[in-house]
Amino acid sequence: MIFRELTLLQIKTKQKFQDNLARVIAELEKSKKGSIILTPELALSGFCYQNMDEASEFSKHATEQLLHASRDRTIITTMIEKKNHKFYNNLKVFSNGELIHKQSKHKLFMLGEEHLHFAAGDVGEIIPFRLNGMNCGALVCFELRFIELWHRLQGVDVLFVPAQWAQARKEHFETLSRALAIANQCFVVACNAASLHMAKSSAIISPYGKVIQDDSKEIITAEIDIAEVEKMRKYIDVGLKECTK
Repeated sequence: MIFRELTLLQIKTKQKFQDNLARVIAELEKSKKGSIILTPELALSGFCYQNMDEASEFSKHATEQLLHASRDRTIITTMIEKKNHKFYNNLKVFSNGELIHKQSKHKLFMLGEEHLHFAAGDVGEIIPFRLNGMNCGALVCFELRFIELWHRLQGVDVLFVPAQWAQARKEHFETLSRALAIANQCFVVACNAASLHMAKSSAIISPYGKVIQDDSKEIITAEIDIAEVEKMRKYIDVGLKECTK
């Protein structure tokens, strides 16, 4: 048995960037050593389209702080960053004081006008990464809807989904997250915001489809046994092979 402690920060995003960062770091420091913490999408700034340059500059500070705070833990979040005069929504994995994985959001949500403010990341960045002996992957919010992206991450043990998913499509978020866990026979760890009009619905979902979810909580913590992935793939063999990337 291989156990991992997971924590979801189902929190609201405030207007002050520093307040958001302070909250995330406080919860990170409260967690057990070796824990993996997932935040909602853009938990540090929100979609602050009027302050993108400010958010990008703040991300430099946040990166330094999270590198230090993750010295004996892991935190996964996304932040606004600028490159070549374009803004990107970058997912970053900080673990044991290092940035071990980064990918830019590839599928932008046109209904929310993301395409008017962000550049789309390269789909080639959506690849598995190693974390604490596990094969992992990540999709950012709207990317959850695209089956071709599920295929890119087949064979991982854990798939992380930071999101800002609206209440109006709450059932979609829950259904897609659970379907992804069942289809890819892996754990899906989905963290959504609790801000106004957001769906919450943050969940830790097993390869069998069992859901741990509580919309009344800001902090959701559970211990998972990674061995369940191999057991499920042997129990119902659909041809998924262990990811070797």
